[in-house]
Amino acid sequence: MKALLQRVSAASVSVAGEVVGKIGQGVVVLVGVAAGDSEKDARYLAQRTVSLRIFSDETGKFNLSALDVGGELLVVSQFTLLADTRKGRRPSFTNAAPPAQAEKLFALFVSEARATGLKVETGRFQQYMQLEIHNDGPVTIMLDSREKF
Repeated sequence: MKALLQRVSAASVSVAGEVVGKIGQGVVVLVGVAAGDSEKDARYLAQRTVSLRIFSDETGKFNLSALDVGGELLVVSQFTLLADTRKGRRPSFTNAAPPAQAEKLFALFVSEARATGLKVETGRFQQYMQLEIHNDGPVTIMLDSREKF
């Protein structure tokens, strides 16, 4: 399971011209579920996402997490994070989990993030979405549950 984190000053996600999720200061989290991922992966990534110190303290150092600053999360499913581009010019998505499995683990990720008390907004699973992201820094970090150590 992969999560691409972008620290933002604001962000929103729209489906068919309707805003379905909107946050202020916080983190946009693009989540890709791989074949073979488990509930353990979803829980690990959710916890890592909310506790990763990517916000600056008063001295400008990355010492604060979304939990510390009361950051908001906008979580969007994105199977394209699992693209395999090693062969040819068209990405392969055979490493992505089937939709039913991916939706279940995506929902668990969201549930775990909400359990921390942070405001969590989402896109709509398997829908064409448009994101407006005001990347702050910019700060963009990839997490992969298979690279824990």
